[in-house]
Amino acid sequence: MYFSIFLFLCMTSLYALPFNFIKKETDTLNTPTLLVIGGIHGNEPGGYFSAAILSRYYTITEGNLWIVPDLNRPSIQQNDRGINGDMNRKFADIDPQDADLETVQEIQKIITEKQVSLVLNLHDGHGFYRKEHLNTIFNPNAWGQTCVIDQGSLDTEHPFGNLNEIASKVNLELNNALIADHHFFDIRNTNTRFDDETMKHSLTFFSVSHNKPAFAIETSKNLPTLPHKVFYQLHAIECYMKLMGIKYKRSFDLTPDTIHELLNTYEELTINNGFYLNLKNLKNSLSFIPLQSEGNEFKFTHPLGSVQKKDGQYDIFIGNQKISSLTPSYHIKESCSGSVSIIVDGEAKEIPIATDFFATADFKVINKDTNRRINIIGFTYKGIKDEANIRVGLNDLDSKYSIDTSNKSYRIELYKQNHFCGMVLVHFK
Repeated sequence: MYFSIFLFLCMTSLYALPFNFIKKETDTLNTPTLLVIGGIHGNEPGGYFSAAILSRYYTITEGNLWIVPDLNRPSIQQNDRGINGDMNRKFADIDPQDADLETVQEIQKIITEKQVSLVLNLHDGHGFYRKEHLNTIFNPNAWGQTCVIDQGSLDTEHPFGNLNEIASKVNLELNNALIADHHFFDIRNTNTRFDDETMKHSLTFFSVSHNKPAFAIETSKNLPTLPHKVFYQLHAIECYMKLMGIKYKRSFDLTPDTIHELLNTYEELTINNGFYLNLKNLKNSLSFIPLQSEGNEFKFTHPLGSVQKKDGQYDIFIGNQKISSLTPSYHIKESCSGSVSIIVDGEAKEIPIATDFFATADFKVINKDTNRRINIIGFTYKGIKDEANIRVGLNDLDSKYSIDTSNKSYRIELYKQNHFCGMVLVHFK
């Protein structure tokens, strides 16, 4: 059965994980499970945006796919490799006082789950790996455009235990679909146990040490655009799924242009089940956002959505991109449930709380609850406190109160006893 992103983004908050954990499953007992991890390094967006697109736009029809798109969320927000040091060097041992302790321990639990058949760790690496030194970009010390393995095969028998053979097959497929010839992939075997002391502390070596086949996909930081990196990451993931017998469908063509469009789709945010924002073209800052003084619940439909409270504001992120800053106004007392009756362009509609609707000419809110007051942010009518039962068009609204850069989206808020309890959002076409 296939679980939607909405369910699992909510479920992760119930389990209090420091990252999102999404499962797309068909048969947990008899088919393989691929675990994909993005964002261990916060300044490698090709990895975590690929995992996010995988979460949103792929349907698994046979086999199972587990995705952690934002393992190192605080570092992703800051576009930093690791604000608490390199997380990918903390898997052999970690200081009990380390700020990354919970994250490392939780992902170790997931990696070692019996159901997990193979692990992919997504990275962006410097330069283009070449076995011979050509220059500072193309050389043996580069990591970009590689399938990284810690050893040729697992120490014990496993259906996917021949790491070198699997990486070779993936590279062959990747190199048959290059955007440019110099983007070609190669295998980088770190021979960790004997040759690389630092890699003994990595996530992939932890995995293979627990008899879990593991690979790092490294796209180059020197590729021209983020869509190029995501293109290669997704193509590589598809190759691994194919080798594992995991079948899938995706709702888009795998091209850099299409990926560019998906990367600019920020989706939606609901706060405390009553306040709603469509994050498309959101203004850099929004004021008078009704919030609780503490314990606010932010629900993003985008897997990389996150929030950071800073200097009295709430900064909204999609991955490493800050979308907007919300300045709070603390006046929530209770929640309004149900819907709002609105006549939109002459047609009566019921709009559920914390959703949006589109209008061409105008709208009019019909307030059936005498204990509820309507406040249309950006609309003023002298002598009127309840702004229900008034026809409102785009020209009646003050553009400085719109939430979007095109000045076409406005908040319709509901109050009980002067306390915010819910809202809907109107977009003018």
